Order: sequence, then C-alpha cells, then structure tokens
Amino acid sequence: MKLNDIIQEFKIYMSNEEQAVFERCERLRPLRSFSERDQVIIESLIRKSLVSKISKNGIIMVLANDL
Repeated sequence: MKLNDIIQEFKIYMSNEEQAVFERCERLRPLRSFSERDQVIIESLIRKSLVSKISKNGIIMVLANDL
C-alpha cells in the first residue's frame, strides 16, 4: 500500500503571515528585496519546501513552488 493511497489530501499549514509572504514570492525575486521579518518567514517557507532558494549570478533569489 502506498502512502498516497492512505492520505487522500495532503496540506501544509501556513499562518496568515506566511500566506501573505508566499503570495509575494510568485515570481522570481531577490531575497534582499524583502524586509528582514519577511526574510525570516521565507526561510520558514523554505524549510517547509513551499519556496525555493535559487542562486543566480551570486544573488539569492526566491520563488514559490507549485502547490
């Protein structure tokens, strides 16, 4: 039996604050363009695998993953 057979719907919890920052990551943006508080939230979203961190020409960029 596969895990997908057991779990029909898989959701990752996001707070309202995380959701707002996640929505602003829909296009590729430099991490430094966010406020310090938003950067902490983005790091949390990266740990949850909701946002990807991409290094491009020595600049760290972030982009929301598809849900």
